[in-house]
Amino acid sequence: MEAGIAGLFGLLIGSFLNVCIYRLPRDLSVLFPRSHCPECEQTIAWYDNIPLLSYLVLGRRCRNCGAWISWRYPAVELLTGVLFYLAVYLYGVTPVAVKLCLFSAILVELTISDLETLIVPDEFTLGGLALGVVTAAFVPMPSELVSLFTSLDADPRLVSVGNSIAGALFTGGTLYLVGWLYKKVRKREGLGLGDVKMIAMVGSFLGLHLTLLALIAGSIVGSIVGLAYIYAFKKDPATYELPYGTFIGAAAIVMGFLGPRLI
Repeated sequence: MEAGIAGLFGLLIGSFLNVCIYRLPRDLSVLFPRSHCPECEQTIAWYDNIPLLSYLVLGRRCRNCGAWISWRYPAVELLTGVLFYLAVYLYGVTPVAVKLCLFSAILVELTISDLETLIVPDEFTLGGLALGVVTAAFVPMPSELVSLFTSLDADPRLVSVGNSIAGALFTGGTLYLVGWLYKKVRKREGLGLGDVKMIAMVGSFLGLHLTLLALIAGSIVGSIVGLAYIYAFKKDPATYELPYGTFIGAAAIVMGFLGPRLI
């Protein structure tokens, strides 16, 4: 029952994430005005804004103008609901599940936003980074780098926070260095700063070990999918921009749920 309630709550959070995905890259407020159709700008009534259900009842069209409603809206709601359900189903009503729900919601927003616009909003990358460090004090992270430089009787909470900060700085800094070297050699931007902030945020939640695994897995899958897309649609490999954050985000979600078991 608890997992089911978490899933329903996730549907509501997913509805809000849809607002963020559309508005934040366009520098619009996520609070005002109320939800409206992007085509006719008619305010959406509450009964037409029920997660998943309204999309099906309306036949995927705006009630006022008949414009098609993007598949992204129900997909984000369903994905967030499923992830919230799994977090509570696997870990119960615990701080670990709460942290995993927060992490999942942040990554769903960033993953879809990068896929649609190639923009990952600072509100979720930098805000998520701070949240990852804070939650490390309440949900201990695996001992990694910091534990090597602390005594055995050190406060576990401080060690956990230190690991969170170290994970963010090391992974984010490494990715920034890779992008800087690429720009020096190729004389053009190869990696956006948003991706660096995103991987630092992931590092603050997962720590160094799992973040490196997510980085490797996301890079491999992204390369394969990107090359296949370029070949299939005859894109120019020299100019095509791969939504790198999308693949990193997807890999990070997997590591968040399965990483501890894999380790």
